[in-house]
Amino acid sequence: MFLWLKSYLPRGLYGRAALILLLPVVTLQLVVSVVFIQRHFEGVSRQMSRDLAREIRLVLNDPALAVPLDLKLREVTAGEVPEADQRRWYDFSGLVVVRTLRDAVPGIERTLLPDDNDVTLYLRDGDRQVEMAFPRRRASPTNAHQLFVNMMVFGVLMTVIAFLYLRNQLRPIKRLAAAAEAFGRGRSVPYSPAGAVEVRAAGGAFLDMRNRIERHIEQRTLMLSGVSHDLRTPLTRLRLGVSMLDDDDRAPLERDVEEMQELIDTFLDFARGDSQAGVAELVDPAAFVAGLVEDAQRAGKRVTLREIEGHGEVMLKPGAMRRAIENLVGNAVRYGTHCEVSVALTDRSLRFRVEDDGPGIAPEQRGDALRPFVRLDPARNQDKGSGVGLGLAIAADIARAHGGVLRLGESAALGGLRADIVIAR
Repeated sequence: MFLWLKSYLPRGLYGRAALILLLPVVTLQLVVSVVFIQRHFEGVSRQMSRDLAREIRLVLNDPALAVPLDLKLREVTAGEVPEADQRRWYDFSGLVVVRTLRDAVPGIERTLLPDDNDVTLYLRDGDRQVEMAFPRRRASPTNAHQLFVNMMVFGVLMTVIAFLYLRNQLRPIKRLAAAAEAFGRGRSVPYSPAGAVEVRAAGGAFLDMRNRIERHIEQRTLMLSGVSHDLRTPLTRLRLGVSMLDDDDRAPLERDVEEMQELIDTFLDFARGDSQAGVAELVDPAAFVAGLVEDAQRAGKRVTLREIEGHGEVMLKPGAMRRAIENLVGNAVRYGTHCEVSVALTDRSLRFRVEDDGPGIAPEQRGDALRPFVRLDPARNQDKGSGVGLGLAIAADIARAHGGVLRLGESAALGGLRADIVIAR
């Protein structure tokens, strides 16, 4: 039932913390203002006004008492009487004064409260009309605003102090989030646990997890390096043995050996995570993609650069991203006749797009296409290439290493597959 509030509430941690701080302070001030001021100051104003009303009645009965009682009294004509009462809209204690005096003193026609200093009454006393003036401090307390000022000043001061303290408590959480986000994008930034006990525990758990993952990757890399050496040795012997055969028999066998070598290298690169290796650096996406397209064209591939939107530099791993886009371009020219590459850079994201005019991939199979070693026979003809189903998987891993995602869809321009690598900035 409170879902509609989500669009109005802050999303950031600081915004929500400020709301948690300000809401109780403002609520407390409102409650104190209503309860204390309404009951105390209105009660005091009512008592003071009743005492003043007795003095006004005495002066009306005996005008000689006006001077001792500090009341100014003079007779006025009907034309001098104002047409309506006068009171400032925010003078709430004035309401109590007016109401109390009218109830206690008969004959009051007009009550003027122009400021915090003076009160003027116009009364009818028998056949005459009189004007009576006296200081405002005799009818109501004059320091009510001081309570508001003190409440506001100390409320703001305590809120600022609490917010500064809370910001110091939230800073370790933001540092932990930044370290986790950087590690998710393939970077390891220095981090040491700090803050409250719970935050330190979470930071220590993150460091333990990061160390275990790094050790696992290191051990797997060492193991696969040994496997790579063991596999290349028999392949080398096969290549030497094939080279001694006749020309007619040697050519197809050499192609098989080269294909095996390529498949093994691709598998080992994927398993070792070499596709995500490298150091992130500032890269101009437009120049980066233009260079890839030129290299592909020199290699005899039908690849064109369609459009470039935006300009600027972003943090990328050039080697890994080159591998991802080359995989997408290789799949596009393998299963289609033409490929178009485009790049779009905005304030929020970077998008690399590769489109082809091939058969595409059915929507229900696009999720499986990103899994390793998956070949989609109905959508992709195995005779068109010798891949093992790692091209899209490697591209998806590289996109995730950059904090992005690989999305597959249908090309509106060419009718084939559209592959987008979208990276949040």
